[in-house]
Amino acid sequence: METDKSKQYIYIVQASKEDTKCKIGKTNDLEQRLSTYNNTTGKSKENISQYLFTCEVSDMTQVEKDIKTQFSKLREQKSREIYFYNNDLLADYVNFIKSHKLFVKEIFVKEDNNPIIKIVPKTKPSLKERGISQKDVLERAKRVEYDEFYTRYEDVEKEISMYDKEIWKNKTVFCNCDDAVDEKNGKINEKRTSAFALFFINNFKNLGLKKLICTHYANKYDIFLAGKNGLVYVITYEMEKDGKIKVEKQSPENYDGSFDHPLSLKILNEEADIVCTNPPFSRMQDYWKIVIKSGKNFLIIANITNVKNQPYMSYIKTNQVWAGYNRVDWFQNPSRELTEAAGHWYTNFPIENRPKYELLKIIPLKNIPDKFKKYDDSKILMVDNCYIPSNVKKPFAVSVRVILNGILEKGYQLVENKEYVPYINGKRCFGRVLIKKT
Repeated sequence: METDKSKQYIYIVQASKEDTKCKIGKTNDLEQRLSTYNNTTGKSKENISQYLFTCEVSDMTQVEKDIKTQFSKLREQKSREIYFYNNDLLADYVNFIKSHKLFVKEIFVKEDNNPIIKIVPKTKPSLKERGISQKDVLERAKRVEYDEFYTRYEDVEKEISMYDKEIWKNKTVFCNCDDAVDEKNGKINEKRTSAFALFFINNFKNLGLKKLICTHYANKYDIFLAGKNGLVYVITYEMEKDGKIKVEKQSPENYDGSFDHPLSLKILNEEADIVCTNPPFSRMQDYWKIVIKSGKNFLIIANITNVKNQPYMSYIKTNQVWAGYNRVDWFQNPSRELTEAAGHWYTNFPIENRPKYELLKIIPLKNIPDKFKKYDDSKILMVDNCYIPSNVKKPFAVSVRVILNGILEKGYQLVENKEYVPYINGKRCFGRVLIKKT
């Protein structure tokens, strides 16, 4: 462990008896900081702290500030340095720090003898260093060789926690996109169970569910090891009188587990009350059509750019779908490595007091800084940085971020059912959405 008081360090530390939390901070002396944690008055000698990760940075104050901003929702309100912890979250913290422009070098990272995902050992280069733009990241999900993105548990938990528990009470939830479950003798194997299924199993009683139905799709990736060659299950969960979860696995003949199989459609239309899953991005158009037509409530993940893509905009314009609360930037691929793909939650559940409303800056046009407003070759006003002109009656162009932040719930509406592509001096600009005040 390096200690040089002339250098600056960022660390992640955890106490042995506080395995759901960790501390992320800065120091000029790693040895002294760890010693301080282990000699804090009132601490048990058995509750020893140890480093999970340490690294050198060129400006520890700025990096710590950026960590607090990036992971604000994962930080305990009563403390500015205590963060929620599990293996996936540790990977997120480490990857963020190592991809920071002020990162210098890794000093130590604790090895997990039973890891869920891999922590990439090399520094993740910046977008500029990789020669790509934010637009490339947004479109990544459309270009990958396969679209098997598996949702992480904390992303499911984070989104569902935003909704009133009453919406789940006495409801049948259907997870119909490769949401396999591995259960033996009443015990769930978390590593071989979908994050969606696992969350609802863990919270079955708390949410007051009536039933949970999950399907596994047989495909060549088979991240849950539930069967590659037609070994497909329809899995149901019912709360018995003794308070235990009952798992019934079925393997219907000629059933592949796809969301559009006749059996899946029958479950959707005849049994399900709520659909909650992460559909394959490449088949999202078919999936939205099926689920919206069913008339069921849903909470699903889709590409963040759907709000400006023609196949989906009519649903948004007619108020059949709107953005949920959170983005989802990180998934697991079939190798259980973190994969970046710009996703977002979408739903038809009412959204009340959306936190991202605060990001919308609805003010008169003259008060918007000049650098955030311009006119394209067609004389259409374009505004950036979540500024919204409150006194402009004509259509103007905004980014998808504004739509996802809830502007359509603030007295504005979509003008067209297609992406608006502006040109400035004949040069094509990043696609936007045309909106106007109602």
